[in-house]
Amino acid sequence: MIADGQGGFRVRFDWGPVGADAVAPGAAFVAVVDVLSFTTTLTVAVEQGISVLPYRWRDDSAVAVARRHGAMLAVLRSQAGPGQVTLSPESIMRTDLEAAKIDRLVLPSPNGSAISTRLAEAGCTVVGVCLRNAAAAAAWVGERAAGRPVAVVAAGERWPDGSLRPATEDLWGAGAFLSRLAEFDGNDDYSPEALTAMAAYGGVAERMATALPESVSGRELAANGFAGDVTVAAAVGASPVVPVLRDGWFVPET
Repeated sequence: MIADGQGGFRVRFDWGPVGADAVAPGAAFVAVVDVLSFTTTLTVAVEQGISVLPYRWRDDSAVAVARRHGAMLAVLRSQAGPGQVTLSPESIMRTDLEAAKIDRLVLPSPNGSAISTRLAEAGCTVVGVCLRNAAAAAAWVGERAAGRPVAVVAAGERWPDGSLRPATEDLWGAGAFLSRLAEFDGNDDYSPEALTAMAAYGGVAERMATALPESVSGRELAANGFAGDVTVAAAVGASPVVPVLRDGWFVPET
């Protein structure tokens, strides 16, 4: 038996690139959620006036793309020097962007960025969602959806063998978005998967500042010296900015 992608429901939720392929067809809007850290870093960058080009991963082709567009290429966290931007949202907050003359950023990641790139040609409007901007993004989509289908994709992480590791922080981010979106239509025609994400978020919504650092991904980042990124990501509702993919670049919609 092959899953039908929840096509019988107007609002859908699934995981990873294959899940994106399943739930995106026919959707007017697709929210991509990668809380630690692509969509959090994306939101912080767009807040600062930076246009962001999602890219599958940092390799020689990414270097060429950044050069062609006159953009900065985000480097690996472990390789960052002074003034360099990485997938860490704190790296953007610490950088003097005006002095560095950064207004375009190529931001590779194997999860949220790769999924956004995958969806770019699907004919839907792709929105970057994290805990910081979930409410703003849901309001923006809710005001425009007008009963049309909406899909939400939690990026997840990867196990060492390359298989998908569902990441609880992305489930929570998706649930935060869906919970706010439901205020526009009263949970009308939401898939059981979408309702499950909402319930998961509801269970931790009042203690996100402690729950996120306790998650597997949160502990992993802290162990590698990036606890500050987890704090930035846990700031529910901190941002009014909605990054929307336009002509290959995420730009702000408010």
